[in-house]
Amino acid sequence: MNIRALTLIAVSAFAIATTQNVFSQTCKIKSSTSINGCTVYTEVYEYDYVEQKPEFPGGRNSMINFINATREYPSEAYENGIEGRVTCAFVVNPDGKVCHVQVLRGVESTLNQEAIRIISRMPDWSPGKIAEQPVPTRVVCCIPFRK
Repeated sequence: MNIRALTLIAVSAFAIATTQNVFSQTCKIKSSTSINGCTVYTEVYEYDYVEQKPEFPGGRNSMINFINATREYPSEAYENGIEGRVTCAFVVNPDGKVCHVQVLRGVESTLNQEAIRIISRMPDWSPGKIAEQPVPTRVVCCIPFRK
């Protein structure tokens, strides 16, 4: 390969990498359906791209304590020895409320539903901020289930 071809490849790779970073700062989530049946999406910021990260009241240890106190291991899953971590994503709105909870990587349906229930019951968080303005922020969290 000549120098011109290598330069073109390097410039192309840089352009692709730069474009991917721009689009990875936000994502769109389905928020509702309009009157005429069209899906309405809301743009939210990814956790790593906000200046001030959303925070559970009292911090990470308080969140772990909340999960442990709220978790009710489904009896059938417990009896059958089903264990694992359910990975969920949710949005912390500018007012701190948790919404749009979804399972990204589940274990078993009853454990997945329990993880959704736990996250849905979380108290209001401190919202993520960009330039001191609260913004909707997507958070990923694992809920462990161990016997």
